[in-house]
Amino acid sequence: MHPMMNMGIRAVRAAGDFIVRCMDQMQGLSVTEKSRNDFVSEVDRRAEQIIIENLRNAYPDHAILAEESGASGNSDYQWIIDPLDGTTNFLHGFPQFAVSVALAHKGILDQGIVYDPLRQELFTASRGDGAHLDGRRIRVTRLNTLEGALIGTGFPFRTLDRLNAYVDIFRQLTAVTAGIRRPGAASLDLAYVASGRIDGFWEYGLEPWDIAAGTLLIREAGGYVSDINDASPEVKSGNIVAGNPAVHDLLQELIRATDGAT
Repeated sequence: MHPMMNMGIRAVRAAGDFIVRCMDQMQGLSVTEKSRNDFVSEVDRRAEQIIIENLRNAYPDHAILAEESGASGNSDYQWIIDPLDGTTNFLHGFPQFAVSVALAHKGILDQGIVYDPLRQELFTASRGDGAHLDGRRIRVTRLNTLEGALIGTGFPFRTLDRLNAYVDIFRQLTAVTAGIRRPGAASLDLAYVASGRIDGFWEYGLEPWDIAAGTLLIREAGGYVSDINDASPEVKSGNIVAGNPAVHDLLQELIRATDGAT
């Protein structure tokens, strides 16, 4: 295993252990609303500190891009950190949240980790070395149609400007797929695509820390990730579509045809 992967795993496990311990202290947590329906708690901030401290101790010169503290450092290596993906779920005691950490080298994703601290499931990917769940190789599904597909998504919660488009897309996909799931933690949704638990995923308005690790997981598991707007592998707009190769293309085609404003 790559030494930087080992250090990343150590960091996410430490943060995950802290998050789980805090579940018994919900009533006393300090919570701030960053924007409409976008919350941050002291748990998010402390979990992020734990991750950064672990990484800085090992790699003091590496750059950081973290959800709560932003960007720091100047290096060919950059760690991309979401300390608690699914904060709203966590605050309600809904058991679907994760820690997500990725490492990019010269702008190219090199290592990716998504850790579910409640189930203690560890999804990992190293560029060119495949994707794994708890050390076992994982692959995307082989389904080549939307019929029978299980699709993940994240509905709008910060702004409602795309709500009508979402409803239209939801309606069309409901008519042709086996179902749509919205668990509320994008990093885990992408990990589930990589491990074959769902066939595809789409969402608008995500941030780099939401998708970096999951993107590498899917690609190393044989799937496709791109911007909804085009075939670009860089999701600069934050509007993402992912899946096994066939489902990715069919899902992207349906979304773009339904929402001409993408």
